Amino acid sequence: MLQADEIDKVLHSIQSKIVAGHYQEALVDLAECEKDIPDNTELLYMQAVCQRYLKNYDDAINTLAVLKSNVPEHGRAYQEEGHIYKYTGQPDRALQAYSQACRYNPALLASWEGQLEIYSNKGLENHVSHIKNELDYLKGLPRPLIAVMDLIAQGRLLKAEDVCRQFLQQVPHHVEAMRLLADIGVRFGVLDDAEFLLQSALELDPENTRVRIDYIQVLRKRQNFQEALSHAKYLLDIETGNPQYKSLYAIVSMQTGDYDQAIKVFDEILKVLPNDPVTLTSRGQALKTTGDYDEAVRSFQAATSNYPQYGEAYYALANLKIYSFEDNEIKRLHEIEQNSELPHVDKIYICFALGKAYEDREEFETSFKYYERGNQLKKIQCRYDAIKMHNDLAAQHYICTVGLFEKNKNTGCQAPDPVFIVGMPRAGSTLLEQIISSHSQVDGTMELPNILSLTHRLRRRDPNTGKGNRYPEILNELNPEQLREFGENFIRDTQVHRQDAPRFIDKMPNNFRHIGLIKLILPNAKIIDARRNAMSCCFSNFKQLFAEGQEFTYGLEEVGQYYSDYVDLMAHWNKVLPGYILRVNYEDVVADLEQQVKRILEFLQLPFEEQCLEFHKTERAVRTPSSEQVRQPIYTSGLEQWKNFEPWLGPLKAALQPASNL
Repeated sequence: MLQADEIDKVLHSIQSKIVAGHYQEALVDLAECEKDIPDNTELLYMQAVCQRYLKNYDDAINTLAVLKSNVPEHGRAYQEEGHIYKYTGQPDRALQAYSQACRYNPALLASWEGQLEIYSNKGLENHVSHIKNELDYLKGLPRPLIAVMDLIAQGRLLKAEDVCRQFLQQVPHHVEAMRLLADIGVRFGVLDDAEFLLQSALELDPENTRVRIDYIQVLRKRQNFQEALSHAKYLLDIETGNPQYKSLYAIVSMQTGDYDQAIKVFDEILKVLPNDPVTLTSRGQALKTTGDYDEAVRSFQAATSNYPQYGEAYYALANLKIYSFEDNEIKRLHEIEQNSELPHVDKIYICFALGKAYEDREEFETSFKYYERGNQLKKIQCRYDAIKMHNDLAAQHYICTVGLFEKNKNTGCQAPDPVFIVGMPRAGSTLLEQIISSHSQVDGTMELPNILSLTHRLRRRDPNTGKGNRYPEILNELNPEQLREFGENFIRDTQVHRQDAPRFIDKMPNNFRHIGLIKLILPNAKIIDARRNAMSCCFSNFKQLFAEGQEFTYGLEEVGQYYSDYVDLMAHWNKVLPGYILRVNYEDVVADLEQQVKRILEFLQLPFEEQCLEFHKTERAVRTPSSEQVRQPIYTSGLEQWKNFEPWLGPLKAALQPASNL
């Protein structure tokens, strides 16, 4: 069996033969190498390149199909397809492949040039102009930065960061290098560093729209929506008719809560781009959030009618929860799912939509088949490591001890404002937020990223020692001034999401991993653990396609392991921080709403208010998948839906065994 360094040497030797034009010899070596490293990504790619040069086009397409099934967003695989289709006289298929290649890896110069040639031959000047702009941008970049773009596309972020930082040492204040380094920071979750880099780059080059758009996206991720809106408005004022700028402005308007303005702008875009599926789907999401379900359905259906392969619109319909697909729609979904050229992301959407469609029809075996397939397709895209997550959570046990909290008992920011609702997704946190935010003294916000962003900062490598992944060990090193500053920063940075109430909610569920940090920086915060029956909670996560994050949900074993680790860590927090956390079971809320509301308000030291029992009448935008449910009174029909799928949930039950003992 070859070792990693030996594999690299062998593949490098084969690559040299390809560069020299010895394709047949390289194929022989690749076949021999495959015995030791079957389905190796680089091996498959080189094999397809050799087959193309030898004009074995069918073999090359088959090899690329295997490669794409293993790595669905492999830009160079699509580029190879584009070359094959171009050489075999299939320009439309080549164009589609080149477009996908650039979508996944914008550093692929040959794919941009391939598109330019085909669009020029078709006489499509608007497309030609766009492609020329992209090519001019790429050709104007220093070679190290093109390499950085390529490394980012491959997911080799540490290497990309090293190359980018080395370049900036040589060429300080290079705007594009700063933008790319900020992109890497976003992917690492270090949003404050990314924001600073982009803000600095924008000061150096105020007219750089790439930088400004990236800056807007980081501001959105940091949920600084008003600032993001001002920059989106700046772009729109420069070019009022630009559909991209209009769409960005509408989306940020939604996030500031101005849904009427967002819908108005989406309607303006549709006058210029009639039936645009992306705009129709975004418009539908805005309508859904405000509770106009009938119009939302019409908008989603218009997207599917005009662009039948746009999977996100079908999933948006399924995700309404209250929508059921008709026979003709299910037939169409099957036809789309069978299309071998359907983009990977659309296959995922379609499978989850079919899962919901068959669940509504009580055809549970077929439903599970599609939920499982959708999760398998999504899992291929993820880099989630259940063992690493288990170890990360276990580290909290070792670091966050009674001694740590005793040593820091008089530190941190003393503000009592925050109420953290933590736990698993799909455990009732949105319901609890809706109940508590119905109180006159509490503002509901959303899932705030601030605590997670702080942990990413603490996790970064020490610039002096080079040591990485310093969190949670670094908690032992923080002094009282730092802890107070972190707490005060949290209060200050979250002010933008609040209104006039003295208390506010942060319902980021993953904050359960960081309760030790929260206690150190915000000792007077209140924490509520939203708990739900293990099987109900885990299966609800498995059949929910999240917009981002929550990568542990894409496998029964993974979600079961994560739930067990969550319960174990919460037991630790309750042991070392007695009385700091209130557990609220979803099933108890459903069984006796009034008693649980009184219990919650007593924990929060708030007087009882009747409107908390009539939470479904509270008018506020709800952005989570539970938005429909929390606008209805309490109901019991969803408590044990998992039992319909019990014959196929053996792996989940096995993974949950540790949790049953806690």
